Parts: sequence; structure tokens; C-alpha cells
Amino acid sequence: MFTVDAVLGSLALEPAGEDRYTAGSVASPNPVVFGGQLLAQSIAAALAGQDGKTVKTLHTVFARAGRPDTPLDVAVTRLHSGRSMASSSVTISQGGKVVSQSTVLLSADDPDFIRHADAAPAHEPPKPGDAVGAGHGDGSSDEPGAWQVRVVGDVDISDPDAVGPAELDVWTRWPGAPGDALSSQALLAFVTDGFLIGTAMRPHPGVGQSQSHRTISTSVLSHTITFHEPVPADDWLLLAQRSPYAGRGRGYGRGDVFRADGGLVASFVQDSMIRPMAPSPAGGHRL
Repeated sequence: MFTVDAVLGSLALEPAGEDRYTAGSVASPNPVVFGGQLLAQSIAAALAGQDGKTVKTLHTVFARAGRPDTPLDVAVTRLHSGRSMASSSVTISQGGKVVSQSTVLLSADDPDFIRHADAAPAHEPPKPGDAVGAGHGDGSSDEPGAWQVRVVGDVDISDPDAVGPAELDVWTRWPGAPGDALSSQALLAFVTDGFLIGTAMRPHPGVGQSQSHRTISTSVLSHTITFHEPVPADDWLLLAQRSPYAGRGRGYGRGDVFRADGGLVASFVQDSMIRPMAPSPAGGHRL
């Protein structure tokens, strides 16, 4: 069960030189670092020393899996720093090998010149209290600040026999999360990593997330998130997600994030790998 304290603890970057840091990982039963953690850490690293700015867009390519029991090395290259805009490259490595690399666009607020925003889904998804707990956290934990997830429509993306459209609405929140921009953006980026592969699997009988890393090889290849408005991470947010394409061993998905009042706060897209595992010489399967 991921908690606010655990995720924010992974953002406590230890200085290791100019624009260089070391960081730990959130405890997980899985043998690899959760991609959402790398997104969150990239936001924290890019914002270091950039007072008055928040992240506008984060684009991350995942090169290889990281181990959660081994420290991560974080390097920031400042590409540009102006009064209203800045940009940096953030490279996270382990054992001398790149795990992820991000390009981060930072921005200071400007007053509106023009404004429009998509509305929340027209089908009016049930409110969080009417949706079921599922996915990475169901809110049933007694641990303070546990990540809460509610999947709309009683959908189980882990069940290979649960077939539906390539769409998924998920309510999410981090109770007790602090309200500062860095924490809020990092916590939202963390959660957007987790559902689009399952969304792409939904239309296909006999395919579900419970088979990932067992008989199906899945991995997030790249992830981009753009923040439009301040993010209330401790309030319920709706991830309205769909996958318009899957094929050639790859999946593509996109989503919008709405406040409970229907306001659009962020959008994201993801490329992933979804393919059968190759048989290993000793039996079983391998990547």
C-alpha cells in the first residue's frame, strides 16, 4: 500500500554535487521501481532551485527497470532558465546505467489571455463513494495517508475474462497530502502511471493485468503529463482514460484529470509494451 509519507520520502533528494542527488525508493512487493515514483522524483529534481515556477510538462522515457533496494543517482542538466520559463533534463541512473530520462518544462503563472477547457465526461461517472475500491489501493488500509483508488463501473482490469471498451474512469486521492505545488504535482504524476496498460487490455478476451510479468510482458515505455491548473492531491480527482490504439506489441493511451467539480487540471499520454513472454530454455517464460 503506497502512502503519502512513503512517496514524499522518496522525493527527499540527497545532494551529491552540483545538480546531482541520490534518492531511495518506495517499498514495494514488486522487484522493480514503480514508474510513477520516477516521474515524481523527476519533478522534484527539476524544481530544485527553481523558485516561483511549477512543472508545466514532464516527458519521460523509461530505458530499463530499476531495483527498489538500490539507491538511485539523479542528475539535472539545466537547459534554460528565464523569468517565466525554464527547462531541464533529469537523468535517473542505477549502477551507471540509465533507468529513465526526462525533459521537464517549467513555467511561472501568467494571467489569462484566452481560456477554454474540456468538460468532465458527459456520461457523468459515479462519484467516488459509489465506485468500487480496486487497483493499487482501495482505501481500506488503516495506515494514515494511504493512496485511495475507486474504479468506476465495477471494472476489474486484472480479470482476463472481464471484457469492455478501451476506457477506464478512476477516482484517486491522497488523504492528508500537503498542499504545496511540488508535492501535489508529484503525487498526481505518480498515480497517472498505473492504469493505461490495463485500459488497453480491456477489449481483449483472455488478457488482463494479472498476467503481467507472468505470461505477458508489459512495461511503460514513455509517459508525458501536462499540468493545466493547481492540483488538489488530497481531494478526489477523476482520471478519465482511454486507449485508442494497441498493436504490434505496443499500447497507446491518454487521459484527462478532473476535479470533483468537473474542472480540468491535467492531461497525460503513455506508450507501453504489451506482448507475450517468450518461452525460456528452462520452461516458463522470459521477456
